[in-house]
Amino acid sequence: MTFTNIAVIGAGTMGSGIAGQIANAGHNVLLLDLTTDATDYALQRLKKSDPPALHSKECLDRITTGTIADDFDKLAECDWIVEAIVERLDLKRDLYARLEETTKPDCVVTSNTSTIPISLLVEGRSKAFQERFAITHYFNPVRYMRLLELVRGEHTRPDIMDRLADYNDRILGKGVVPCNDTPGFLGNRVGVFALQVGMDEAFKQGLTIEEADAIMGRPMGIPKTGVFGLYDLIGVDLMSDVVDTLGDILPDGDAFHAVGRSNNPANGLINQMIADGFTGEKSGKGGFYRDDMASNLDGTLRPRVTTLPLKAQVAADQLANSEETLTTLIEGDDAATRFARNFLGRVLAYAAHLLPDVTKTPQDIDDAMKMGFNWIRGPFEMIDALGIETVATLAREAGAEVPPALENTDPFYKPGDVLQVRTTEGYQPVQLPEGTIRFSLTRKTLSPMATNKAASLWDLDGIRLVEFHSKANALTGDSMAIVHAAAEDPGQGILIHNDAQHYSAGVDLNRFQAFIEAGDWDGMDAFLDDFQQAVMKLKYSPVPVIGAPSGLALGGGYEVLLHCDALVTHANSVLGLVEAGVGLVPSGGGVKETYNRWFTATGDAEKAAWETWMQVGYGKTGPSPEQAEPLKYFLPERDQSVMNRDKLVATATQRIRDWGTYTPPAKPSFTLPGRGILTQMEEFMDQGLSKGWFTQHNKTAAMEIATIVVNTDEDKPLTVTEQDMMDRERAAFLRLAKTPETKARIDGMLAGDPIDN
Repeated sequence: MTFTNIAVIGAGTMGSGIAGQIANAGHNVLLLDLTTDATDYALQRLKKSDPPALHSKECLDRITTGTIADDFDKLAECDWIVEAIVERLDLKRDLYARLEETTKPDCVVTSNTSTIPISLLVEGRSKAFQERFAITHYFNPVRYMRLLELVRGEHTRPDIMDRLADYNDRILGKGVVPCNDTPGFLGNRVGVFALQVGMDEAFKQGLTIEEADAIMGRPMGIPKTGVFGLYDLIGVDLMSDVVDTLGDILPDGDAFHAVGRSNNPANGLINQMIADGFTGEKSGKGGFYRDDMASNLDGTLRPRVTTLPLKAQVAADQLANSEETLTTLIEGDDAATRFARNFLGRVLAYAAHLLPDVTKTPQDIDDAMKMGFNWIRGPFEMIDALGIETVATLAREAGAEVPPALENTDPFYKPGDVLQVRTTEGYQPVQLPEGTIRFSLTRKTLSPMATNKAASLWDLDGIRLVEFHSKANALTGDSMAIVHAAAEDPGQGILIHNDAQHYSAGVDLNRFQAFIEAGDWDGMDAFLDDFQQAVMKLKYSPVPVIGAPSGLALGGGYEVLLHCDALVTHANSVLGLVEAGVGLVPSGGGVKETYNRWFTATGDAEKAAWETWMQVGYGKTGPSPEQAEPLKYFLPERDQSVMNRDKLVATATQRIRDWGTYTPPAKPSFTLPGRGILTQMEEFMDQGLSKGWFTQHNKTAAMEIATIVVNTDEDKPLTVTEQDMMDRERAAFLRLAKTPETKARIDGMLAGDPIDN
């Protein structure tokens, strides 16, 4: 059901992003716009974007560009054309008229519109054209935002919808949510309403923008940008246009109008910010947030508030311990509590109002918010967490109408052998595409074999799944206790995975900060040794061990993966060892394994030492599996990359089941080069110091890395054991941890300050 000849018309932000994701998937694509300047700019934007829009720069070779005037005839060979031009109905209709004359009868045509109904788009087109027309609404940035809203018209053929859903799910890695042809579809309908309510309630309760964002952000399971930070990220002017458009297309009586532009108390402030050029991060001047300053809600400026309100701080502490936070947010009667109560009451009631007219199943709305707006839980999962009667009470308090969906007090999700969702037609199994497992849903039907505040061990039909779930999935002693538990009862295999946005950015620096402040070097050494022994148990487990990360997999988090038999990684995974950035060295076997991979690849001890020293010292990362491959952080002969993160668990568990007879790896010995290479390393660092590339502490950290991979005592090579390498890592780590410069870096990192030593 794949497409083989694809074109995108419109090389703006969305069009180029769609073309880039098609290229990421290994498929060729034709990108057309009015001028070559437009397409050239689009390619440069893809090449230089941050975060990277492409898996590698080589993906650009799969994008062919052209102009609508000169290359329109090439569309006659296409089997799928995506229209992503400006949101003007007249221009789109003119384009579709030309496409109907040019394209093959079986060519699928879709629009990336976020607002215009299909019924208006295809007006005047033949029924045959309408049968092969749909809306494919991607979210920006296309590589990273998982949601695709797939909208069917009155005449769109079911097989066309199936084909589009299959290609976007399997090939482009999207979470496909079917939507009716209703204003705003699902994601923007709920997401933009939530932002407007957050802004409205911040004004009503007299909160600062920092307070509102802190409460509406992570404690609610919403990205930390909250409302005002997200406005700045997207663009204040762009958000203003989106709000206006939704206000124009939503029916009279919709609750959105009460918080639209004309009725929102922030309207005057937003207009003034746009007029003055403060349109958010893209402007270079800021928006609601401006360097160390922030806007008051009356438009005046003041220094930014860095301390969280007590309500948000208490919830953040609970979040760190994997406890429910929503109930804490609604307890009390201060301004922060009233903000949380009214926000939740209004937004959750609004989402429930969309049943059944917009969709028959809460899962569609939950999926749209999780994949399109990065909410941890969807609105109906949040309703279940609070209790339906509680949400109905919150809605009434906030002046919102209680919808019929909240009059039934049965939960929206009900665990059992399979997870079921309450639809307008009764409970039905949660619907997912073939080969899709979302562990965040699966875990609701299971009881953990072992659990603590940082991690849990689960049984998936004989396979053990280790899930990290501390704050930001930072690894602690509790995390490694679950790794030990998995190694002691490994079942048929072990899977390292979690369904968070980021697998893990490393070991919890707060733990090391506490060791340093207490001068507890024995405690630090014991912590590191326990970490090392846990990953060694994984490496030499009697069953296969697969790591299945998505998002950031850095530092200690990546060291766990380095000791797996193979990786099944999401295509957006970032892999690497970054400890040098805070003046430390990897000490969970990261240097050891990196050196071993380079020595295996080159057979040359000096080459292996140099390459390991350079990439660990620079903290190099691979922002995709393709870019991690040259660093030996991703080994294509044994590791696997998948485009859709929802396929990680199914793919990894199948790898384990298909393994056959398993034999743990043989324990290696390590040949380290003599100390002669230290001269080259010293010269390299001294040259960098003289040119201002490095600080003196950079050199100190770099030369400690050298003590792990070089025989610093003699000129001749030295053969050491794997445990010797582990001991070298710990010793180097401890020496650096005792320096005031490393302490300053750790303190600065935890405080969010820049590193300057």
